[in-house]
This record gives sequence, structure tokens and C-alpha cells, in this order.
Amino acid sequence: MFGGDGTMNSKKRSKAYRVDDPGRFRLSDFDPAGDGRLDKDEVNAILVTDIERLREHLGIERWLVFGGSWGSTLALAYAEAHPQRVTELVLRGIFLLRRWEIEWFYQNPGGCAALYPDLWECYIEPIPEAERSDLVRAYYARLTSNDPKVVTRAAKAWAIWEGATSFLRLNPDYVARFQEDAYAAAFARIECHYFINGGFFRSDNQLIEDVGRIRQIPAVIVQGRYDVVCPITSAWELHRAWPEADLEIVSDAGHSASEPGIIDALVSATDKFRDS
Repeated sequence: MFGGDGTMNSKKRSKAYRVDDPGRFRLSDFDPAGDGRLDKDEVNAILVTDIERLREHLGIERWLVFGGSWGSTLALAYAEAHPQRVTELVLRGIFLLRRWEIEWFYQNPGGCAALYPDLWECYIEPIPEAERSDLVRAYYARLTSNDPKVVTRAAKAWAIWEGATSFLRLNPDYVARFQEDAYAAAFARIECHYFINGGFFRSDNQLIEDVGRIRQIPAVIVQGRYDVVCPITSAWELHRAWPEADLEIVSDAGHSASEPGIIDALVSATDKFRDS
């Protein structure tokens, strides 16, 4: 299992949580390496290939794959490349890395910005008006700058924008994570690097186009109704292409894996597959 979003030992809604049963699962957590300054070959090696190398290294024949948000992107890409190695999938906050998803959150004033105009102003503030027609590219230039002050300013604005919009109600403790210089820089650089390169997918809709490779794999998709980071449209379109997968829409949740309704749905999903 990889791509987890935290730790939890029951359905209790606490700050320390896990969505799996460590007594029944052998857990392997995978985080993409790098800081967003990698070339294409290195990026491709880090993703699906390295996940498969991890499975081989651990001597696991087949495994349940778990991923949320960017982890859902990686989980789908891995499963579609190696369907014979996946027993089940648990996915949360679906992100298919399509252009419209990136523009909704990082570019379009009529997207997430229309819901959070106050926070949007803070997000675009480091970018001069002349460069705001392509905010991702403008941010990429700053996040790869040789000037640490330029990197830090851009990274914090990028990261705080995502952190502040991840919960149904703003969570100051969560946002505080993104105000740390090193964390914000790594977080923003690696996201922006993939976005500027279209995830290194062959087409904008690759993960939907290849869903036929995994339709036989039991799966649960957990999605917050009010997720503004990864809007529910992507989860719905994935489910329409893959009707065999169960779609659990959490009516009172946003994007974060640590919202109570999301936790409960993820626990139910992993419990469902625990004895399979």
C-alpha cells in the first residue's frame, strides 16, 4: 500500500489517525523524491517505475494500492501500467492531472478563485500582472530561481493557497505547515514541475483513456462533495468510465484526508478489503 495521507488506528476523529489496520495490513508508504528540479528521465524513473521497484524490493507479489489527491494520480498510473500487481484500489480526492483541473485551481479567476477571492489575492500577489496569463509558468520561473528569497516567497504563496483551501472550513494548524520555508519550497517545486510538463503523460486524458486496463480491479473512490482543490467532476468522470468502482461522496467534506467524513469513508473502504 502506498500514497497514504496519515496514520489512524480507528474511526475515532483525532489528530493522530490511520485508515488501515496495522494488525492486518503490511504497510508500505511511498513519497515521490526530488525537489522539482529533475529532468524528464529522472521524473519518469521516480514514478511508476520506482513504485514497481519498491514492490519487487519488498518481495510483495500483489498489493492493495491506496492514494489520495496527487497520490490518486500515481495510484491510477501505477495500476494501469501494472494491473496484474494490484489486488484493490482505494482512491481519494481524484486528481487526473488534466489541464482544466490545473487551470481551475491555479489559473482561472472563475474557478476556485471565485470561492476564495481573498485568498486568491494572496496567491497571485508575487506575480506581476503582465505574467498572470500563465500563472503556473510564472510560478515555475520563480520556484526554479537561483535566488532563495524569490523561491521562498513564491513557494509560500503557492503552498498556502492549497493548504488554506483544502478543508471545508479553514484549518489554521494545517495551513501553518505550508509556512515553513523548506517544506513549502519542496511542496511547490515538485507540484509545479509536474504541472508544467503535463505529468509527463502521453495525453491530457491518459488516466481515463487507460481505465479499461483496471476495470476488473475492486476499487473504492472517496470524494468530498465540496472539494475545491480536486473538484468532484473528476471523480464522477472516472466513475462513469469505471462503473464497477464504488464512488463514496462525502456530503460534508472538502479535500483533506483528515476531515471526519473522509476518514470514516476511507476506514470503511480499507475494512472492506481487509480480509480479501
